[in-house]
Amino acid sequence: MNVAIPTMVDEFDTTVTVIQGAVSLYSLVIAALILPASTLPSRHSSRRVMTVALIVYAGGTLVAAISWNTTILYIGWPLIEGSAAAVLFPLTYTVLRVSYEDDDRAKAFGLLAGVSGVGSTLGPIIGGALTTYASWRWGFTLQIIGVGAILFFVRYVSPSPLSETRSSLDRGGTALSIVGSTSLVTGFLLSGKYGWLVERRPFFVGELQFNPFGTSPAIWFLGGGLLAFAAFVQYERRLERAGKSPLVPLNVLTNRSFLSGVITYNIRSIISAGFFFIFPVYLQAVLGYTAFETGLALLPYSLASVLFAAFTPGWRKFISPKTLIQVGIVCIGFGLVLLYEQTGPGQTISRMAIPMAIYGVGVGLILAQITNMTMSAIPTADSAEASGVLNVSSSIGYAMGTAVVGSYFLGQFYGSVVDRVLRAEHVTVSVEQRNDLVIALEDAVETATEATQQQFLNQLTPPQRRLLEGIFEAAMFDAQQAALLLLILFVLFLLIASTFLPRHVPETDE
Repeated sequence: MNVAIPTMVDEFDTTVTVIQGAVSLYSLVIAALILPASTLPSRHSSRRVMTVALIVYAGGTLVAAISWNTTILYIGWPLIEGSAAAVLFPLTYTVLRVSYEDDDRAKAFGLLAGVSGVGSTLGPIIGGALTTYASWRWGFTLQIIGVGAILFFVRYVSPSPLSETRSSLDRGGTALSIVGSTSLVTGFLLSGKYGWLVERRPFFVGELQFNPFGTSPAIWFLGGGLLAFAAFVQYERRLERAGKSPLVPLNVLTNRSFLSGVITYNIRSIISAGFFFIFPVYLQAVLGYTAFETGLALLPYSLASVLFAAFTPGWRKFISPKTLIQVGIVCIGFGLVLLYEQTGPGQTISRMAIPMAIYGVGVGLILAQITNMTMSAIPTADSAEASGVLNVSSSIGYAMGTAVVGSYFLGQFYGSVVDRVLRAEHVTVSVEQRNDLVIALEDAVETATEATQQQFLNQLTPPQRRLLEGIFEAAMFDAQQAALLLLILFVLFLLIASTFLPRHVPETDE
């Protein structure tokens, strides 16, 4: 639905910020509820939980599809759909964990990873086509059809809860987990615009400005989120020692094999979110590709990731899963290096095919092993809670990836535009004045898309337009290379984190 944002802005006669707020709120609701929602299969029938969540999701989709203003859109899309998605995401991992064993489980997780990769690639293409040739509302309507198809297969899900004894909900742990997840994701979302530590621009809550001691609001949200999760761990420990049922059992939070898998998965999510934020923007804003051509450029990635995620889980019989994951990490880094070297006016879909395929091979190798390795480290009885921890970590990773890599990419772009204009005009300014110019350009242009660039250029004289067209293009190349280097740095962190993984899939009681 991201590709439909401009059309929705026009139809609702609102701003990009308002519609992007719906996207951000959707992610925020999922991150906040995913941990407590993951415990539902431990107390209720997995089949019933999935059925109810799907029906609720369809209801939210219907409300969004028929929405006549942004208030109704927010109720249907981020609030109702987001709440249901928070139940469905971890439930998927839980169902696979309890339904399969050994090689079959590895293949199931690998196939899920491959299908998810295809969905993330085809989604924007389908959404773009529906928005262009029909209406953005059909993007929501199509999801209702998908829910109907899924409901047909729900009958194959086990009707039994994971635990024979139904425990009460850990309200204290739930509250702390919601506060922690919400604060962290909000901090990451605010960091790009308002800065990480020092105030970049004023932040207002209604009429009240919130920039204590000249700091960014992001650092306060991030700090509050970390404190909430630290309190969550301590609270869960005391609850379990008192003989009560915590939201997440202590053996999940202290399992080294599981935690190493969660950290590796989290960093992989950061890289994935960052890459899929900058790459489509780059392809469409500077190379002039359509949504369909962008999908074609990503096709080698999709095919490679699906094939290697679905058909390589059995390789663990011959090669250590840890080694396969590390080979995958190297492939991701190599693919990014090749894309960095290719960045320029002569870059074409055919030239990008090999590095994109190598990147996809790396993702496929990692996803074919990491989810199974991580979830297998936890006993079946605790699989629902473990799935929640893995999913909330992934959600935070995606928010962080979009914030860190996205803000760095856009900052490099706008900064490069300002620097090149100043050089062309032979003007020298202070660092503070330069930063003020960058912020002013961000506020004036709002995004680095081709449409906003063209709208800005159309206001200028022909000589000014020719100068700035070249500057915009060169600045985008600079920003793309800088962001790719940042992603390569994250790949190095990922490789270091992978050294803490167990060499083989952990054996736990079934």
